[in-house]
Amino acid sequence: MYFDDSDDPIDICLDNVFKAVFTRNTYASQGALSKLISALIGREVSIIAINANEPPIDNIRDRQIRFDINCKAENGELVNVEMSLNPDPFEPVRLEFHAGKLFIGQDIRGSDKSYNDLKQAYQIAILAKDRFFSDEVILHTFEYYDMEHSVSLNGKSRIITLELSKLDKVIEKPIKDMSAPEHWGIFFRYLTDKAKRGKINEIIKYEEGIAMASEVLISISKDEIERARLMSEYKYELDLQSKMVYAKRQGLQEGRQEGRQEILDLLKNGKSVEEIIKDFSNNKEQ
Repeated sequence: MYFDDSDDPIDICLDNVFKAVFTRNTYASQGALSKLISALIGREVSIIAINANEPPIDNIRDRQIRFDINCKAENGELVNVEMSLNPDPFEPVRLEFHAGKLFIGQDIRGSDKSYNDLKQAYQIAILAKDRFFSDEVILHTFEYYDMEHSVSLNGKSRIITLELSKLDKVIEKPIKDMSAPEHWGIFFRYLTDKAKRGKINEIIKYEEGIAMASEVLISISKDEIERARLMSEYKYELDLQSKMVYAKRQGLQEGRQEGRQEILDLLKNGKSVEEIIKDFSNNKEQ
């Protein structure tokens, strides 16, 4: 498996494409998902089930912006993994919220069960654009931890982030000197860059899971109907997002125009600037 100059794969960093590659009922897709998660959590796991989540894998309507893959490992551990093309400023607290929901979603009711029956839960976010954390580390694993006394709670929930924006120096390293998360990061970020095609093919030879993901992606990219569906899906997301941003900006602009007109009216009625500022401050406090 390798990419040549004539290949035109869809960008796997588009979250709907990411989900399409890793959620198919094929050996290659399921194997790629297991290998990806194993690389990010730092040990071998085998994914045996993808739970029902929204939007459905093959649905092209009634979708939401973020496409996540909610799955279960052979040992019962829970994993939610997603590609975030444009993470929001509130991403850390969002990840904490969903990690909590994933963990407490386990059912330990019953006379024969206890808290010890709870399984590990991993909320994984691959952050495609923009530097999110200020350091140079591409892979972060967060858990409950007493920073002052350097003591871990040794709990069972983890938040893992992989930042693709920090790979500029990593790609210059020899393949054998890269970690497994770095291999996956390079694959995600530079796959559509033909100048980096040679490096991608080296990684494919080195990482079985990436070879599997490439196989699925090539199949999707060459399937005209599937490619059109995914591009239509992505266009829908961008249109929806653009409309929301436009409405927000329009509302702010109208609010500013109304405010300016109100100030002009107050000045015409003989109020001083100091009085107007005081009135506006009082209104904000109310």
